[in-house]
Amino acid sequence: MNTTAPRTYGHLHAVATDDAVQQARVHLAAANRLAVHDGLEEGIDNHFTMVVPGTTDRFLVLPFGLHWSEARASDLIVFNEAGEVLEGNGSVELSALSIHAPLHRITGAKVVLHTHQTWALALNMLQDNRLLPGSQTAAFLSKNIAYDDGYTGLAAELSEGERLAGVIGDKHVLFMKNHGVVAVGDSVAQAYRRLYRLERVCRAQLLAMATGQPLALLSDEMVAKVDTPNPQDSHPRAEREALYFAAMMRVLDRTNPGYAD
Repeated sequence: MNTTAPRTYGHLHAVATDDAVQQARVHLAAANRLAVHDGLEEGIDNHFTMVVPGTTDRFLVLPFGLHWSEARASDLIVFNEAGEVLEGNGSVELSALSIHAPLHRITGAKVVLHTHQTWALALNMLQDNRLLPGSQTAAFLSKNIAYDDGYTGLAAELSEGERLAGVIGDKHVLFMKNHGVVAVGDSVAQAYRRLYRLERVCRAQLLAMATGQPLALLSDEMVAKVDTPNPQDSHPRAEREALYFAAMMRVLDRTNPGYAD
């Protein structure tokens, strides 16, 4: 496999559309497998989607029925908001269509990742499910989360995705009480890193809460300071996201190769 492509993700403006689409396929397939590696998946359920590069109304997704650990770039199908499969073999699961297509259309997010990952879901089962700024990593996330506190049941209509799009607005993460989470981004690398870090901070918060001791929270001023990009940073955030995802793809190359096929 060519290991150069993962290192340049997020800098696709000058590449040909065909190359960008193939890279999108490889990265989305890798993200599915990484979710298994990181314990974020539910087998064949939940969904990762991405807008097909060069379009605004076509989306890539793993066809329903494949386990995330076996995802390959060539397996991904292309669908539209009407639920039609335009490329590939397989079908789109109803909740994927209902939630993801409107989120892409309304928010403009290139990538939408939805899971029922354990620690984030555990926090969303609490009456007070807010992520607290109790750590440096939490400071990057806590102010960029929207909260949907009214579970409405299984998503079966586009109107549910439209409702969720109104809730998330311009935030990066959506907490869905009694349900799960959504992370969005401009690239697979960006969205997946957000999802991964979210699980880590949710776990840390719940473990800290389990001690029964008061939490030491960062002030709003400190959260703003941490969350403000430093123009003198040796590695800007977009580069960190790309490097992280490239590193994780190398992990997959060793532990679960074949996602790029």
